[in-house]
Amino acid sequence: MARKMSDDHKAALAKGRAQGKAVRDYLAAVEQERRPGRRQSRSSIEARIPEVQQTIDEEPDPAKRVDLIQKRLDLEQLLVDLQDEPDLAALEQGFVEAAAEYSERKGITYTAWREAGVPAAVLKEAGIRRTRRTTG
Repeated sequence: MARKMSDDHKAALAKGRAQGKAVRDYLAAVEQERRPGRRQSRSSIEARIPEVQQTIDEEPDPAKRVDLIQKRLDLEQLLVDLQDEPDLAALEQGFVEAAAEYSERKGITYTAWREAGVPAAVLKEAGIRRTRRTTG
């Protein structure tokens, strides 16, 4: 015979799932921010598209023209990607609210969070202090 979960147990599971999602979403955004290379602004990309299009229109070499068309398409995709970027401030706030309890439950240390790319200021705001992990 299957036992039914109590409402408290269901609420605790839901809270754990929500905390896990907040942590995963924030870490994914932090990881994306840490990618190497210069970040391009929306305005600089928008300004380059007409320049590339003008070069396409003036290019007599068909092979160079197709390269330029691809460059324009890549710039247009960058604009779409920028539009789809997550709201880092909102994700950070969700992380701050979830991280202390999540860390305690999962046994995750300050050092592990730092190595994963979480800024010290965010950990401080979340209430995660530098401590040495004791074994035993």
